[in-house]
Amino acid sequence: MSLDLLLLTADPEPATVVPSLMLLPHTVRTQAPEVTALLEAGSRDAVIVDARTDLAAAKSLCRLLTSGGDSCPVLAVVTEGGLVAINSDWRVDEILLPTAGPAEVDARLRLLTTRGAAGAPVDGALRLGELVIDEATYMARLRGRPLDLTYKEFELLKYLAQHAGRVFTRAQLLQEVWGYDFFGGTRTVDVHVRRLRAKLGVEHEQLIGTVRNVGYKFVQPPKAGARRELSHDADRGRRVDA
Repeated sequence: MSLDLLLLTADPEPATVVPSLMLLPHTVRTQAPEVTALLEAGSRDAVIVDARTDLAAAKSLCRLLTSGGDSCPVLAVVTEGGLVAINSDWRVDEILLPTAGPAEVDARLRLLTTRGAAGAPVDGALRLGELVIDEATYMARLRGRPLDLTYKEFELLKYLAQHAGRVFTRAQLLQEVWGYDFFGGTRTVDVHVRRLRAKLGVEHEQLIGTVRNVGYKFVQPPKAGARRELSHDADRGRRVDA
C-alpha cells in the first residue's frame, strides 16, 4: 500500500529526518513547517512533523494541525532525548525515532492510516455529527431532515466535509468544485457559502467556518457536551468577509 505523506521540516536535507522512510514505496512530499505551506499541500494520507530540534515549534505545529478537526493523522519525529517532552498536549497520533527501521516505520504508518477517522464513510455516506452526506443519492440530511441543495451547493458541502478541519482559499474551492473552465469570480464561493449556511440553519451554520484573510473550512461537529465551545468558535467564523 503506497501512501501520500506530507513531511513538514526546515531541514535542507529532508531525507535525514527519517532515513528509512525513503526506502519505502510511499510518496513523500516536503514542505516548510508553515501554515501557508499547508494550504498549498493538498490532500494527504498522513502528516509527519520534524520535531528533532525545535520541540516548542513542533508542538505548536502539531496542535495547529489537529485543532481544526482535520482527520488526517499526525506523526512527530523526535530524538530519544526529546521523548521526555512528549505528552498529550502535543495531540499527535504517533511518535517515531529518526533511527527507526523501515519495517517499524511502515508498520506505524499502516496503523495510523487504517484506524479510520471519525466521520469516515462506512456505507458510502459521510457522517459528521448530525449531518449525513450521501454521494450515491446526492442527498444531504441534517438530523434526518433532507436539505434542499442545488448541485453546486451539495458539491461544495461534500468537498469541505471530506476535508473537515482543512482551510481552503476561495480560489482553491473554485478550482476544486467549479473546475478549471469556470470563468466566474471567487465571490461565487461566498454566495454559495452564504446559501449553504442559510439552509443548514442558525443552529448548524457554524459548521462552515470562516478563517479570516484565508478562506473557509468545515468545522468538525463537537462531541456531546462540547457545544458551548463550538458556539464560541461560531461567533468568530460566521463572517463571510474572510
